[in-house]
Amino acid sequence: MLALLHTSPVHVPVFDALRDAHHPALVLRHTVDAALLEHARAEGPEAVGGAVGAAVLAAVGDGARAVLCTCSTLGAVAERVAAGVPVLRVDRPMAAAAAAMGRRIVVVAAVASTVEPTVELLREEAGRRSPRIGTLLVDGAWALFEAGDRDGYLDAVAAAVDGVRDADAIVLAQASMADATARTRTAVPVLSSPRPGLAAAAAAAAAPERHPGRHTGE
Repeated sequence: MLALLHTSPVHVPVFDALRDAHHPALVLRHTVDAALLEHARAEGPEAVGGAVGAAVLAAVGDGARAVLCTCSTLGAVAERVAAGVPVLRVDRPMAAAAAAMGRRIVVVAAVASTVEPTVELLREEAGRRSPRIGTLLVDGAWALFEAGDRDGYLDAVAAAVDGVRDADAIVLAQASMADATARTRTAVPVLSSPRPGLAAAAAAAAAPERHPGRHTGE
């Protein structure tokens, strides 16, 4: 069983659909806690480290073979949890792919708290390649998301993406932005996190159990 930690209920059907399409034998268990993101935005991701750890450990106690955090703001905090099973952040495979695509990467985000963690992750994955990383915060997009205006949210993200110039890859910093890729017209590759993130977590959940004394959170 793979446990997923979300900060919005909109992610549940997205990951269920990806599971059905690509990993039909995989059992998912979802935990949604919107307050984690609210507190992280107000006080910083480290302020909710204890709560994230408790959620991860509760999932492991329920039988999870791996845990996937789908919130980019909290991903680094989740990865550090010593849970006895792999704890993954959904955006790492996307970041690795973007870092390999060129020296000019633009991060598009709807929430300011996701920008710094995403940039840090890209730099980590790029290593010595040292790409030039630009950032673009889509003004007003998150208010549309919170109001339940999904089309308005995705259209705002897509319009921002289409306005990006001088980039080898564009990274969508939040899982909720993924469907905006179908609304863009840019010729620049646009990368999102849900599909590759779930694939990595599915592989981790299917892997043989590691030694119980070994730290398996990243």
